[in-house]
Amino acid sequence: MVDAAEATIHELHLPASLGGAEAAEFREYCEVLDRILLEHWGHLDLAASLPARLTSWADNDYRRLRNFYLRADGRIVGRGFVELSLKDNLSSAWLRVDIAAPYRRRGLGSKLLRHLESVAREEGRSVLMASSGDPDRPENGPEVLASPVGTGAVPRNAPGTAFALRHGYSLAQATRYSTLVLDGAPDWAALMAEAEAASTDYELLAWTDSCPEELVDEFAVLMGRMSTDAPVGGLEYEAEAWDRARVRTLEQETADEGQTCLVVAARHRASGELGGYTALYVDPLKPWLGEQDDTLVAAGHRGHRLGMRLKIANLRRLKLEYPRVERVTTMNAEENGYMLAINVALGFAPTGAYGEWQKRTG
Repeated sequence: MVDAAEATIHELHLPASLGGAEAAEFREYCEVLDRILLEHWGHLDLAASLPARLTSWADNDYRRLRNFYLRADGRIVGRGFVELSLKDNLSSAWLRVDIAAPYRRRGLGSKLLRHLESVAREEGRSVLMASSGDPDRPENGPEVLASPVGTGAVPRNAPGTAFALRHGYSLAQATRYSTLVLDGAPDWAALMAEAEAASTDYELLAWTDSCPEELVDEFAVLMGRMSTDAPVGGLEYEAEAWDRARVRTLEQETADEGQTCLVVAARHRASGELGGYTALYVDPLKPWLGEQDDTLVAAGHRGHRLGMRLKIANLRRLKLEYPRVERVTTMNAEENGYMLAINVALGFAPTGAYGEWQKRTG
């Protein structure tokens, strides 16, 4: 039996391409990650494609990601990363540890976490954040750990919960993972009619992948507000600085990943101001899945059912343009009652619970 003393930690270096011998380490790393996800969730909805990983794990002007893995028995048995924001949130780092099921409870995860925390300290980060997910959504009772904001909980005996608590992390937020099965989803006609009647002062604009040049500055403002308007629970999270350059960087990264982004925005007719937007991602290498990303209605534009209208409009686009998509996944903070109510009305059902964790080291 392998123990922590026998396992070695290595930093993953990204290959220039997916072909050839130089990509062997990267491919093995991804195969192990996929196996871990399949073991835990029973599906690969949360597994990004190889091109998406190769692009999204590369450094850019706004983020640096350092990947590490544990090798034992001549194979990779676990992985972890340290994610560092480079323009804002300069005192914090996001960490992740995943260990293959046959190698758990041997101190390997603890060894890797200690290494990641050391890397974060060397990078000058003193606020450590992490996320753990579980396919079982908890109910109220003694077997759950309640979110400090008073809404939501995580399973107390879940492996991720126990690991985080054992290493001094505190629960900062509970997040709901939800799935919409498109075949058999509710008829949205009545919901859309109500939303349109409540938002006649707004028109919808739609684009794929690239925001129109005349809207990009205003769109950047909305994207920046996602970091302040969306609930963050007890996480010490600062506002992100977005401008047109950051929007274009994200769009180029999405294209390089091989993904498509469908966006619908609401524009106030009288002022011409963008009041909200929603975004969905589709990857041709995962043709069964749509991933619901941001949905934001700016504070001054709320109360007009724009959230519902935006999401239905984009889901209709998805069904029309990508008929092979079977289901759509999304995540929402449990305290975000407004957005959760919209999702439930649209047919999203809870399929997991995430805990967002935090630990201060200085």
